Amino acid sequence: MKAPCRRRVPGSFIAGKIAIAGSCGRVNGIAAQEAVRHIHPREYVKWPRQSMREPRTLQENPMKEKMSTRLRGLINRKDRVLAILHPPTAVHARIMEKTGCEAGFVGTGGVVGAYTGLADVGALGMMECVQIAGWIAQSAGFPIIMDGDTGHGGVMAVRRMIRECIRAGIAGVRIDDQPIEGKRRTQSAGMEVVPIEQAIARYRAAVDMKNELDPDFVVIAQCYARDAANSSLEDCLKRLKAYREEAGVDWVQLESPHSIDEIRQARAAVEGPFSFMKGKLPRYLGFKEHLELGVNIAWYPGFTHHVTWAALWDFMQAFQQKDVGAWEDFIAAREGNPYPIPEVSVDAEGLAKQRELEEKYFSGAALEKYRK
Repeated sequence: MKAPCRRRVPGSFIAGKIAIAGSCGRVNGIAAQEAVRHIHPREYVKWPRQSMREPRTLQENPMKEKMSTRLRGLINRKDRVLAILHPPTAVHARIMEKTGCEAGFVGTGGVVGAYTGLADVGALGMMECVQIAGWIAQSAGFPIIMDGDTGHGGVMAVRRMIRECIRAGIAGVRIDDQPIEGKRRTQSAGMEVVPIEQAIARYRAAVDMKNELDPDFVVIAQCYARDAANSSLEDCLKRLKAYREEAGVDWVQLESPHSIDEIRQARAAVEGPFSFMKGKLPRYLGFKEHLELGVNIAWYPGFTHHVTWAALWDFMQAFQQKDVGAWEDFIAAREGNPYPIPEVSVDAEGLAKQRELEEKYFSGAALEKYRK
């Protein structure tokens, strides 16, 4: 059987679009066919029992590495780049995991907004974000970072957000330096930043709370000052340094570089984990280019959304024209190029477990349905 990380199959409108595997890389040295069961689209599929992962919580498995500890190790790794992508849903996260994806970011707009239909304009609440990020974190076999926006309030709200994230199994949180009132999505006009003292207080509150509960939990400071109406590049560089050195965050991120030189300036201004968004750059930079800049974290969250949107768009257009013929075309295009469909359950809490418990709890008469 061929490995699943394939490019577009000629004539297929979906085969090449859902190429999450291509974004995440290979499965840490494990043959793809050993990592997941790949099937023909006509088959009914279940995620194989042997692929069920160990319990997610430390209470169930105290020897299991915490996801926050794993994330901390990944962001401090020097020899290769850590790619951060959006897992659109918990099921997508499980597919991404099997391709070798190492960490995911649950964005307020990209992921939580996709669930709720609400725009990334400060309308989403803290617990909505924690709930959705927590579901994904409990299902994924890699660390999940939550978009914390502005912290959803003052320093006490920030402390609560960190506490709730840790309880939910989330490995880290990214917090912005925008004002709560007038919070805008990335790359929006009219953006502003709060005074630096207020931003530092916000980040210190997050760092203090995580140090009380889980020192390995990762706090990221997202600096919007470069494009803010009330700031500048000079102020941005000053803030990045202060967020790292005075507030003590674990990782700083430049939201909108305008050039490679600005990335170099930002990298020189701060020690430790650092990343940048695409911002005003003409294109995304590759892994090699990141390493040449001294940056070992690459931020590509939206890739997974775009490939799945495009796949659905192409299929639905074909379906409107051909009805079931569109599905038959899809099957034909995927011939010899199967794909994984994960079982939707956490910690083996699926159909097999249901049957096991029914056998344990109910009488023979109640189990007669299985013999018909």
